[in-house]
Amino acid sequence: MFELLGGGLLGSIFGGLFRLAPEVLKFLDKGNERSHELKMFTLQTDLEKIRGEYRMEEKYVDYSVHQLDAIGEAFKQQSQADSKAYKWVASVSALVRPGITWLMFGLYTAVKVVTITYAVNSGLPAIQIMQEIWTPDDFAMLMMILSFFFVGRSIEKRESKM
Repeated sequence: MFELLGGGLLGSIFGGLFRLAPEVLKFLDKGNERSHELKMFTLQTDLEKIRGEYRMEEKYVDYSVHQLDAIGEAFKQQSQADSKAYKWVASVSALVRPGITWLMFGLYTAVKVVTITYAVNSGLPAIQIMQEIWTPDDFAMLMMILSFFFVGRSIEKRESKM
């Protein structure tokens, strides 16, 4: 009986198993292949995201360079206009920003003076008046104005010596 099994039947079973083995391995490998393709696709999409961000940065840099070029051109045109204009026109043009700053500071001071005067006339104690009127925002604004003008002058003096 063993000869019957050993000869034909076992040979057929082992032959069939060995024939199915590569197909089973291919089936199991397809799962690995798909996960590999998914990983590769994920890496490609990440790479495209990075490329897109890089292109956006390039566009931003180009835009910034064009803005700086436009500002430089505006300064050139302003200096040409000032050199061709009368001396007093150039002086008035140079006083616009400081004049607006002094005007706003004067308005701010006037509002504070009127508020203090009103508070004093209403009979409030001086300490309470100053605590209510002089806030951290007021102090911050004063420090911003002072540092802008005095630090700006220091930088201008240093640059003029170079």
